Amino acid sequence: MPKTLWIVLALVLMAGWAGAADLPVAPNGIALYPEFMSWKPLAPSYREDKGHIRLITANDVALAGLRAGKNPLPDGSVLAKVAWKAVKHPAFPVATEPGEFVQVEFMVKDSRKYAATGGWGFARFVGKELKPYGKDPGFVAECFGCHTPVAAKDYLFTSLPSVP
Repeated sequence: MPKTLWIVLALVLMAGWAGAADLPVAPNGIALYPEFMSWKPLAPSYREDKGHIRLITANDVALAGLRAGKNPLPDGSVLAKVAWKAVKHPAFPVATEPGEFVQVEFMVKDSRKYAATGGWGFARFVGKELKPYGKDPGFVAECFGCHTPVAAKDYLFTSLPSVP
C-alpha cells in the first residue's frame, strides 16, 4: 500500500477516535449513542408523574429481536428513551407536544457484562449539555430497581404497539 494511502487511513481513523472521545460517558462507562434519534421509533410513552413525553427508539438488533418476539433480547440490543417536557400546543391547547428536552436514557444488552442487572447496562444523559447522570457506577441500582417489576419481560416496560 502506498505511503500516502497509509497516512490518509491513519488520519481518518484518528478523526474517528477523536470524535468518539468527545462523547459524554456515564459513570459506568457507557458512552452516549449519538445516532439514537436515527434509530427506528419503537413506541411513544407519557410519564404522568414527571410530565414527560417520551419516544423510545431501538437499534436494528433490538428491533429485530422485538419483532421476532425474543425474550430476552439478544446481546447488542440498545434502546433509547428520549424525554421532553410535555407542553400544550399554543394554537391548539387540547393537543400536547414535546417542549424542552429533558434527557435521554439508554438500555444496553450485554448478558455477561451486565449479568448483575438482568443483562442490561443503563445510562442517562441530562439536559441540553447531555451531562452524564450519577456520581459513580452505583447509580444503576436506581435504574435497575425501577425495572425489576417487569423482569419477566426482560426488564422492558415498552413493547411493540399494535398497528393495522
